Amino acid sequence: MRLFAAVLPPEDVIGALDAEVGGLRALGGGDGLRWTERAGWHFTLAFYGEVDDDTVPELTARLGRAAARTEPFPLALSGGGQFGRGRALWTGASGDLHTMRLLAERSEAAGRKAGIEMDEHRRYKAHLTVARSRDAVDVRPYLAALDDFRSRTWIVEELVLVRSHLPRSGVPGEQPRYEAVARRALGAAG
Repeated sequence: MRLFAAVLPPEDVIGALDAEVGGLRALGGGDGLRWTERAGWHFTLAFYGEVDDDTVPELTARLGRAAARTEPFPLALSGGGQFGRGRALWTGASGDLHTMRLLAERSEAAGRKAGIEMDEHRRYKAHLTVARSRDAVDVRPYLAALDDFRSRTWIVEELVLVRSHLPRSGVPGEQPRYEAVARRALGAAG
C-alpha cells in the first residue's frame, strides 16, 4: 500500500479553499498547471511510500502513540507559496505550527520505528498543494491572490493514515484517489 500520515481539513474549510481555487483558476495564464481535486486536499505529515501489508498494524499502533502524545491544536489555511519555480502551488497554514511540526516529526519517527525506510529528513513545511506543473510556471499572480486568503480556524483532533491509489487508466488529468486507512485521536483521549 502507498501510505502517508496526514491532517485533513474539515469540509467547510475545504469548501472555502474550493471557492478560492475557483478564483485562482479564473485568473488564467496557468495553462501548464494541473489543479488538484478537493478530495485530495490534505497536509501530508510523513510520506511512507509503498508499505507491506504486514507492516501496517505496527505503523498504525505507532501512529496511535504519536497522536496520543500530541495535544489537539488550532490550525487555519493561510496564504500561499510555491516549490520548484511554480511546479507546486500551495496554500499554507497558520495557528499552532510548532505542534503541527512536532506531529509531523512523530509521524516520521513512527514510520522509522515500524521499519519503513524513510527519505532524508527535511524540516517540515505545512502546505496543501492546489496545483502542480511539469515545467516552471510564473505563479506570481496566484501567490498575490492567495496572499489574503485565510480560512476559519479549526481544532485538529486527529491524525489520519491515508492510502493513495495512483491513476492507472492512462486518462490525461486523472488524479490519485485517497482512502483513510486509520484515524487516531490526538491527546490523552487517543
